[in-house]
Amino acid sequence: MNKSIKVFAPGSVSNVGCGFDILGFAIDGIGDEMILRKNDSNKIHIKPIEGYENLSTVPTKNVAGVAIQALLDDLGSQQGFDIEIKKNIKPGSGIGSSSASASGAVVAVNELLGKPYSRMQLVDFAMQGEVAASGDAHADNAAPTVLGGFCIVRAYDPLDIIQIESPINLWCVVIHPQIEIKTKEARELLSTQVDLKKAIRQWGNVAGLISGLHSSDYNLIGRSLEDHIVEKQRKVLIPEFDNLKNAVMNAGALGCSISGSGPSVFALCEGENKAKDVNLAMNDVFSKTNIPFYIYSSQVSNNGVRIIEEI
Repeated sequence: MNKSIKVFAPGSVSNVGCGFDILGFAIDGIGDEMILRKNDSNKIHIKPIEGYENLSTVPTKNVAGVAIQALLDDLGSQQGFDIEIKKNIKPGSGIGSSSASASGAVVAVNELLGKPYSRMQLVDFAMQGEVAASGDAHADNAAPTVLGGFCIVRAYDPLDIIQIESPINLWCVVIHPQIEIKTKEARELLSTQVDLKKAIRQWGNVAGLISGLHSSDYNLIGRSLEDHIVEKQRKVLIPEFDNLKNAVMNAGALGCSISGSGPSVFALCEGENKAKDVNLAMNDVFSKTNIPFYIYSSQVSNNGVRIIEEI
């Protein structure tokens, strides 16, 4: 059995406009790289994290350590692991930073232990890492990061995830302004009640989006990428949001909205050429500000966490 493994854990976009807290997808343009090795100490040891050295390396406080321990406890194993993390996704980015590390960790450990769990079962353990990060066991980032493609969180008790492969020509462009928005603060902006007419429109869009993904109907996907409930309340936290959205829609995006709690903003596009146009439009808007930013562009990933090398 292999003693070490290297994995790539992709970033993810959650909410996807109309699918607040129930929908997410994986992106290949940005992700964490992790190397895990078995050790004989019966302990989890996390080395200083490359990229964000201020993140805790204490296993009980680090999302990767917490997720691995949840898996080991369920399995009844005392196997120890050494973990190296190259952290490419900034915490608080809105593109699944904590989910990437937790998901990559459990997929890697599962491989090193001979695959005692299915990918679907691993989502539960990755969610425990999310609890360590935000206090909430949500799956709209963890599920697509582990499984790939689009994931619907139909229910939590018991956990019921529905995976949908992305249409082959569906691309995502994400801009990440270098500011931080905490999920807790973003949630505090949301109303506790929803107007019934808005809710009905939102349900229609969720249904349309899922149908469009199944049938590769890009026009339907675009028509359905509208959020009538959350976006209006949260966009105040993101500089230039309205200008950015107008620019990318004029550039030919299918739709555009906030990724997770922000500050990242995503746009879905049909084809690489349209994604390049949208990338340029995003760059043009934020180049006129004093805010540093990064833009990531790739096809929606149907693979989830990928194994790069086994030793």
